[in-house]
Formats: sequence, structure tokens, C-alpha cells
Amino acid sequence: MSGFTQARALLSEFKGDRYIHGSGVLPQAGPAAAGLGTRAALIVDDFPGAEGYLHTLRTSLRSAGVQIAAEEPGARPNAPREDLERITAALKRLQADVLVGFGGGSTLDAIKAADALQVLGGEIEDYFGAGLVTQTLEGSDKQLTPFVAIQTAASSGAHLTKYSNITDIHTGQKKLIVDEAIVPELPVFDYAVTLGAPPELTADGALDGIAHCLEVLYDSVGKPYQKQMQVVAGTGIRLVVEYLPQVMDNPADGEGREALGLATDLGGYAIMLGGTNGAHLTSFSLVDILSHGRACAIMNPYYTVFFAPAVEEPLRMVGRIFADAGYARQDVESLSGRALGLAVAEAMIAFERRIGSPATLDEVPGFSPDHIDRALQAAKNPQLRMKLENMPIKLTAETVDEYMGPVLEAARTGDLQLIKNV
Repeated sequence: MSGFTQARALLSEFKGDRYIHGSGVLPQAGPAAAGLGTRAALIVDDFPGAEGYLHTLRTSLRSAGVQIAAEEPGARPNAPREDLERITAALKRLQADVLVGFGGGSTLDAIKAADALQVLGGEIEDYFGAGLVTQTLEGSDKQLTPFVAIQTAASSGAHLTKYSNITDIHTGQKKLIVDEAIVPELPVFDYAVTLGAPPELTADGALDGIAHCLEVLYDSVGKPYQKQMQVVAGTGIRLVVEYLPQVMDNPADGEGREALGLATDLGGYAIMLGGTNGAHLTSFSLVDILSHGRACAIMNPYYTVFFAPAVEEPLRMVGRIFADAGYARQDVESLSGRALGLAVAEAMIAFERRIGSPATLDEVPGFSPDHIDRALQAAKNPQLRMKLENMPIKLTAETVDEYMGPVLEAARTGDLQLIKNV
């Protein structure tokens, strides 16, 4: 079975007929939205080439009998709190019966959080953590607004998932809502929309997709969904490793664009099976200097060495994917434990180099030791505790400095030998 066929089958298993995806599917959004409401708040991203797709979307909505109450600009990268406040105010003013978001992960995340705020009230801090939107809904007679989440970037999988990342740009810290209640009612992704995406955005999104697959895979060991996760992650990671370099070389490669769309959708599937951990946790403290996918990509090889003794089976599978693509210098089948982790980490770093992405924090303009201090402090915040709990080697607030500290120092310098194993 080809990677494309396998990916489509897995997404069908994940979402059934509740997901509109493929090349050229955007005109289906209007009739689908009409089944959820007749008066829409349309929140949109503006990017080169977006206007043609927005015309198609508006026409589709109106032809299906959906009135567009108003259009509101989407969120900037990392969904700053100021953009969340603006979108929340717009939703309160419009009182639409269906939300239609057209944008990347930051805009879709902001809409999820904004709807929770406009329906339930309170402050965004009230909902950071796991299950707090659901808990508040259960104590009321209210419901969230149906949300048609139209993805425009092969990246976060925000159109498919229960996550909303919101950033305080003044402190440089991102926090997270994790809640089944905010999963969009109807996800849509026309992979053709990504054809105009610039190389930097393309790489960032694809690397985020790898991070989702990889981190959940590591934490799946010994859990009921381990074998399922191996198929999901293996398919997603292989598609990115195979197709991202050729899309970077030829951005108009339609087959490659679809491959990256399918792969990052599988990343969304992955984070609905389990949770991300180390690299995502650290990335939340690097938002002022790095895009999200690149931050995760820098960190994951170093966390791989730390986790290696606990994740040998999935790690060997990941190693085979990178070896088949020519990035591994050693035979991963003959290695185990830390040695296996080092070999796979080196292969992951070689892949980053191939696509022109930094592989150490010291290479990133604006990086300083303050970022490491911020990341260690954030790891001790109870609102982000789920990331520590999702690690295949569990850490607590008391052990963060001892074990995460060396991982971050290794990521700063590129010296894998600095990492301590438990």
C-alpha cells in the first residue's frame, strides 16, 4: 500500500465522513456549513493568493444560503492574546450561529479559544490546562458555536484537534487549552491552497507534523494505541521525510503538497490519540525567536537521546525511515538504548541540514541563556504539567533542572554527549 493510500485510509478511520479534504474541495465548504447554521462569522487569514480562494469560499457559502454577517481578520503567528481579545469581541458583537475560519493553525486556535470565551465568559487563564472548557460547559446550559475550520497550511492540524495554543507576546510564553469540547464540528482542508506557500512556511508546518507524530509515538509505548500509533506515525513521518526536500526544491509540486497535507493531518490524528511532550513544551518558551515547527524540530533530536532507553521499538522504526532516505550513518537495526538514540538523533539533524533548518539553538538569531531559564521555569508550571506527564520518561517539577537542563544545553551547543539518561 502506498503512503498516500495508507494516509487516506487512516484519515477515513479517524474522521469518517466528517472531514472534507483533498485537492479542489473548497467549494464543498458552503453546503456543509449550511447544515450547521445560516448566519456566519467569517474569520480569515490574508496571504499571497488568498483572495481567489476566499472568493470561492464566499460564493460557496452564499450559494448554499449562508449569510456572511461580517469578516474579521485572523490571528498573527502563535495566536497572541491581543488577537484573541479582538476576535472574541467580534464574535460577541456578531452573535453568529456558525463560525467559519479560513486560515492556518494560529487563526483556528484563536477562534476555538474566542468562542469558549464569548459563550462562557471569564478570562483565558481560566481555561489553560486539560478539560476546563468541558467542565465549565457541564455547569451551564450553554453550548459552543458550530465551527467550520478550513485549514490553509500543512502544519498544526488545528482543524482536527482539541488543542488551542495562545501566546503572551510580552513574556514570550505560550500556553495551551486541551479540551474535546473545542474540536471543530467540521474540518476542511483543500491541499491545493498550500501550493503558494513559501518555503519557510512549508518547512515549518511539515516539521510540526513530524513532531506531532514523533512525540506521541514515543509516549505510546505500553499503551493500548501503541500499534495504531506506529502506523499513523510511520506513515506521516515517512511522507514528510520523502517529500519535504523535493517540495522545498520545487514548491509547485502538487503531489508533494498533497503528501505534506496528508502527513500533517496524520500529525493531527496522532495528537488526538496521545499528547506531545518535551519538544513541544520547550517550544512554548521560544516563540519570540523561532516558528513553532522549527523549534520542535531543533529540540526533538536531543529529547530523542534522553528518551531512547524507554522507546527502543518505535525509535528503531523511525531510524529505518531516516536510513531509507539516506540520512542515517549507522545501521540502526544493530543498535539499542542510548546508542540507538544518538544514531537516530544524528539522522534527524542531517535531515534538518538538508532542508536548511537550524539544528542548534546557538544558530538562532536572538537566542540567549534566558530562553533556557524560561523553558525550565515553564516546565514547572502546573498549567503545562500534561507535557511532563506525556514524556516516556516522566519528569516532575523537582527533576526538571537535573534532566531537562542538560537536554536544553545540548540543544544549545549541538553536543549530544551532554544529555543525561535516567
